[in-house]
Amino acid sequence: MFDTNIIVAGNPHPSPEEFQDLMRKIELSLNEEAKLQPEYFLKRNGVLLEDDVVEVARECAINTPFENQITKVSGQQFPDIVASKYYGIEVKSTKENHWTSIGSSILETTRISDIERIFLLFGKLAHPVAFKSRRYEECLSDIVVTHYPRYQINMTLESGNTIFDKMEVSYESLRKMDNPVIPVARYYKKHLGPGESLWWTGDDPEEESVPAVARLWNTLTPEEKNDLMVKAYVLFPESIFEKSSVKYSRVAIWLATKMGIICPCIRDSFSAGGQKMMKREDGKMVPVPAVLKRIDNDLEVLYKYMNETSPGTLSSYWDVFSDEKDRASQWASLILEKAAESSERNAYRSVLKRIFKEKLGVDLDI
Repeated sequence: MFDTNIIVAGNPHPSPEEFQDLMRKIELSLNEEAKLQPEYFLKRNGVLLEDDVVEVARECAINTPFENQITKVSGQQFPDIVASKYYGIEVKSTKENHWTSIGSSILETTRISDIERIFLLFGKLAHPVAFKSRRYEECLSDIVVTHYPRYQINMTLESGNTIFDKMEVSYESLRKMDNPVIPVARYYKKHLGPGESLWWTGDDPEEESVPAVARLWNTLTPEEKNDLMVKAYVLFPESIFEKSSVKYSRVAIWLATKMGIICPCIRDSFSAGGQKMMKREDGKMVPVPAVLKRIDNDLEVLYKYMNETSPGTLSSYWDVFSDEKDRASQWASLILEKAAESSERNAYRSVLKRIFKEKLGVDLDI
């Protein structure tokens, strides 16, 4: 229902209730027509249906405050039909036997400026043909991504289950934000499960980036491979010492969705080399995974990337992150947590402390 405490700016008449009554009449009239001539509607498409809705709306508006005030908007604007300047009707349809569809962009950059209230008129152009109308924000169940985040429409959605209820933000608040993608991305990031990632936005929502071209790992130059491996070591602590079968799962998703790189044999690419001998702080040589030697070789690059990466990105990948603390120590602590045996952790800790001190003059607090 409309919030009757809100008065449409500069035009209290016709009222929101009167527009809602008009929409009921339009829905009823279209359903009556659908029973009389279903074959006609089965042949219609989304564009042609807009003309049908305009015609029916004009008929239903006779002897109401909306008479002679129904206009179809030309061009790619939102919504499709304007009623008395402040009200709108967005027309959607499907050829399938359900009540769901993809809606408009969450940005609403094409929204007509004076429109304050929008109803969705949905046509199910399949046997049996039927129509439903609801206030726009009441039937937006989710957000999906085509070329950009768009609303998911569900005309049978139960009250309290809209995407706005889930995000705990009102439709009006979200649509008026400068960049609604940021809170949307944050909401979905909070609900990611193991091995899941948002492919359509960057690691930090404020720094969106999605690759336009996909490439195979074996087509990269050695320099490109090395650069990506160093970044992966920084962002995914589990990829270094963890021994589980899923240690590279997040790396694989990141390469594909954020970097546009398909790496079919990721384990071979990242874990090749077996073990190497490296010195602890006391000078004793100990066996360590080859990845620690690679980190040693690229320590300056790794340290630079770690400190240039935004706090939002590190928080996203590390889960626990404080910009008040030394990043290198935080990272070293995270990778050591993944070492299975305490004896291994002690050896790796000593090697890490030595290389950071000798090469960078950094005392790790681990």
